[in-house]
Amino acid sequence: MKLFTLFFACSLGLAHASESYAQTAIVNVEVQNRTVGEILKEIENQSEFDFFFDNTLIDLNRRVSVASRNSDIFKVLEKVFKGTNVKYSVLDKKIVLTTDAGNVYSAQQATFKVTGKIVDETGEGVIGASIVEKGATNGTVTDLDGNFTLAVSSKEVLLEISFVGYRKTVMKAKEGTPVKIVLKEDTEVLDEVVVVAYGTQKKINLTGSVSQVSEKAFEARPVQNVTQALQGVVPGMNVSVGANGGMLNSTPSISIRGAGTIGSGSTASPLVLIDGVEGNMNILNPQDIESISVLKDAASASVYGSRAPFGVILITTKKGKSGKATVSYSNNFRWNSPLNQPEKMDSWEFVHFLNDARTNAGQDVVFGQEVIDNLAARRRGEVGLIVPVNKEGSFKINEANANTDFYKLHYKDWALSQEHSVSVSGGTDKLSYYVSGNFMDQEGLLRYADDNYKRYTMNSKITAHINKYINFTYNTKWFKTDYDSPSYLTGLFFHEILRKWPNAPAIDPNGYPTENSQIIHLQDGGRHKEKINQVVQQLSVNITPLKGWSIHLEGNARINTNFQHTDIEALQAHNGLGEPYQIASNNKLIAGQSRVTEVGNKTEFYTMNFYSDYSKLLGDHFFKVMAGFNAEVNNASTLSGQRDGVISSEVPTLNTATLADIASGGYSDWATAGFFGRINYNYKERYMVELNGRYDGTSRFLRSQRWNFFPSFSLGWNVAKEKFWEPLREWANMLKFKASWGELGNQNTSSLYPFYETMPLTIGKGQWLLDGALTNTAGIPALVSTALTWERIRSFNIGFDFGLFSNRLTGTIEYFKRKTLDMVGPAPQLPAILGIAVPKVNNADMESVGFDFDIQWRDRIGEVGYGVKFNLSDAQAKVTRYPNTTNAIGDWYAGKKSGVIWGYTTIGIAKSDEEMQQHLASLPNGGQNKLGSKWGAGDIMYADLNHDGQISGGQGTLNDHGDRTIIGNSTPRYNFGLILDASYRGFDISAFFQGVGKRDFMAPSGEKGAMFWGAVNNLYQSVGLEEHWDYFRPEEHEMGANLDAYYPRPDLSTLKNQQAQTRYLQNAAYIRLKNIQIGYTFPKAWTRKVGLNKCRIYISGDNLWTGSKIASMYDPEGLGSMNDWGAGKTYPLSKVISCGVNINM
Repeated sequence: MKLFTLFFACSLGLAHASESYAQTAIVNVEVQNRTVGEILKEIENQSEFDFFFDNTLIDLNRRVSVASRNSDIFKVLEKVFKGTNVKYSVLDKKIVLTTDAGNVYSAQQATFKVTGKIVDETGEGVIGASIVEKGATNGTVTDLDGNFTLAVSSKEVLLEISFVGYRKTVMKAKEGTPVKIVLKEDTEVLDEVVVVAYGTQKKINLTGSVSQVSEKAFEARPVQNVTQALQGVVPGMNVSVGANGGMLNSTPSISIRGAGTIGSGSTASPLVLIDGVEGNMNILNPQDIESISVLKDAASASVYGSRAPFGVILITTKKGKSGKATVSYSNNFRWNSPLNQPEKMDSWEFVHFLNDARTNAGQDVVFGQEVIDNLAARRRGEVGLIVPVNKEGSFKINEANANTDFYKLHYKDWALSQEHSVSVSGGTDKLSYYVSGNFMDQEGLLRYADDNYKRYTMNSKITAHINKYINFTYNTKWFKTDYDSPSYLTGLFFHEILRKWPNAPAIDPNGYPTENSQIIHLQDGGRHKEKINQVVQQLSVNITPLKGWSIHLEGNARINTNFQHTDIEALQAHNGLGEPYQIASNNKLIAGQSRVTEVGNKTEFYTMNFYSDYSKLLGDHFFKVMAGFNAEVNNASTLSGQRDGVISSEVPTLNTATLADIASGGYSDWATAGFFGRINYNYKERYMVELNGRYDGTSRFLRSQRWNFFPSFSLGWNVAKEKFWEPLREWANMLKFKASWGELGNQNTSSLYPFYETMPLTIGKGQWLLDGALTNTAGIPALVSTALTWERIRSFNIGFDFGLFSNRLTGTIEYFKRKTLDMVGPAPQLPAILGIAVPKVNNADMESVGFDFDIQWRDRIGEVGYGVKFNLSDAQAKVTRYPNTTNAIGDWYAGKKSGVIWGYTTIGIAKSDEEMQQHLASLPNGGQNKLGSKWGAGDIMYADLNHDGQISGGQGTLNDHGDRTIIGNSTPRYNFGLILDASYRGFDISAFFQGVGKRDFMAPSGEKGAMFWGAVNNLYQSVGLEEHWDYFRPEEHEMGANLDAYYPRPDLSTLKNQQAQTRYLQNAAYIRLKNIQIGYTFPKAWTRKVGLNKCRIYISGDNLWTGSKIASMYDPEGLGSMNDWGAGKTYPLSKVISCGVNINM
């Protein structure tokens, strides 16, 4: 531990060997009029020794001059402390400084001694804590283990114990009775600094909406990527699983404070900056992160301009600190298993379910008596697998008597992953360094084909102080990811394994995988590989010409390459005679067709920041001014090639394919520049004002509309700093009200240049031949409105921060309103005589409102430290302007909230034909015929809400929506996170719960909703899950009556029972035990013996429990749809058990 972070001392009991080493350790100290503290620091830098002392006894600011070349340390110290009462001794390369007055009591003054031990909240001994007898001058400091002995004036005394960063403690002590004292962290003393745009601020002075996450959030969670660790941790940050579910190369999506825009071509993702450079946080090594700041309002993000209208995520990576080299190593080994696999019906149930669906549709049954008999015989153990073969020798696979669960068939029980990280840091006052490396290898869950994801990272950061005016930092990062999977691993695969009939076998009687099983497609259908390489170079120079004035110059370059290879191979299955035949590899290629595709992308991103800030304290008035310039250039290029007819599946490349050459490529560039500034003022940290502004320009817009100015301001009032608050300060030491307003533009568009006319060009697909080839053609450019302009985001934020009971209870409550103005909506209607598509214009507005709530309690009871942290946030978005001329409810309209679900109100399922007829008789103007016909027992009875004597959806407009009303909303609301933790001595335990308090889900009707409904209007797209067995069956049904069923009777001829309705609206709210972890940190007395500073082992579990009322075939987090095949048809998320170790040397 170094001089300026400890300020403490050790007791005596010194080793002769260490003292001898000190006498031979040579240092050169030649200084004039330097402080004692500076000289001690210089000795530490030249030797392997550290100094320990009580800073109340040693005068560090006393100035001396020393000229000593090639002298041992003791001789130098004699000169430094000449004329003082400072004594020094050596213990294990630690030099302990004491004074004669430190713990010397004459026999006349005292004949009593008290002993004890001082520990921190983890139970570790505190080195150098100061112990003083209250009302006297005698005192001492703790030794390396936290023990002390003090001569006192009486048999029973009061001791005052103090240590930097901890609350002062007074405790009674008696001679002969050792005391144990636990020091509690003084959160009032520790001024937390938060990273903000182009600088830092003390948290107590923040007036904008900023949340910070420390490195502890990543040290404690063995996660695949950073986004997973952030889920549920930051109020207002919504993390949702993407359409690809738990696929190894997928990453969750992030939004800050809900939906930001519905503008055509606009995007609303937050800006992610890693050490000031835009980047992908999910390829970072989480162990390299020092802190993350989330800027949520316009006032906090405004200096980043039109790239940051929907928030900013600032990631700061670790840097070196002066001192001896510190080596850290951590690992974890993870065992992943599929989470929430749907339970398929067994074959016996399925054949009766599907036969009922055909019978109810007035059609012949699917499975004849022979199939049913074979299934029954196998259930009784009388026969084995029977797969009929037709006269051509082909299997009649759907008439077999197997019992196959295709989900369990294709997923492993467990998949192993591992991750290793190592870092080295250290340095001197002149030069510090941090170097790290990370490797992660994650296996996928597939049983019959490997899918694998590997990540490699290297990071180095060097900071050099050239002189007291100039320092620079050079940072280089390298990332590489390798993803390898079957090329068939698309939405089609997840769709297929859901709809496959369980009576069909995966392996035929001859031992070959069946065409139906999907095994052939995974094993032999080719591979998809994606390799990403990214290199980031950063150089920053900081100049401090005067006290309080800093000049910063930053240059950054990021080069990213992404190469993707996909080969789709021609496949063969075997018929009942064991003969091979060709099958299609997917739903896009014909049988026997093969294809290889190569895609290469390269992106070069360059940024430059030049800014300066000046701060000054004039009495009680603090001023800080910052101004600067930012420029960004992005150059991207892409090249792709495709060929069919792969000669060899062993070497599937463009060079080994022969047919149908297709090539494409292009370039896309953009640039942004901006001038920005900020003014901060506070009076006694009581009243705070911040003004921000940015004059922003982008190449994406036309010259006349390229530049815009975006202002913001924020105010704060810390009531707890007022004089009238002093009587309350003991229990409420911080109460700060804050408010902010700001406006930003949005240049984030899916098309880089939506304001420019582009001419479509078609290669080789003209309507006539020229020189034996189809001609190239060009189309008429689409019209672009000259009135098209910036989308503007205006936000207001109000809230307060509080700290109670010496900051044991802290929290923040905020309310926000964000308006997105001039979104690009649909084109206005013009006469068809125009002859071309009407250009779109800025004609829509949206408003989002919500709140963020964050509260934390930390305390200690004896040796048990514990904490509770809870956050809750909500956001709703509503369109306030939209040109919906028809008032169609299926489109946006003024007043429509994002995520609304329109549907019918369900009365129930008719248990008999008589009940249905009575219901229809109450609807004299058409019954339910607008939805379907042949209503009877087992069908849905809908409510006539508009009392027009029929059930219908009307015209589907706001004025005539029939019997449909808003029945729910799919927007996730009341997102929350709860962290519980406790520690006792070296043991620690934590539990993290995350969830959504309110969300509705309505499965679509038909094929895309088959996962929920089961039988739909297509025999081969229907699904049979265990939940679907709870369907209506009348009295005397051969499988038993089920009059109180959840599902209506299955019917393959209609979707009348599958309308969006209240009965089947799903409550998709959930709470999930995201992580639970138990760890043990070995005592330092043990670890020091083997040369370690710290060693912690742990075992952890992720996603071990979920509470939700949603239909059990769904994972409430995994409602995405790969390639639009339907909700839930995606790669499953994982349940994870892991263990690991963290070591510091």
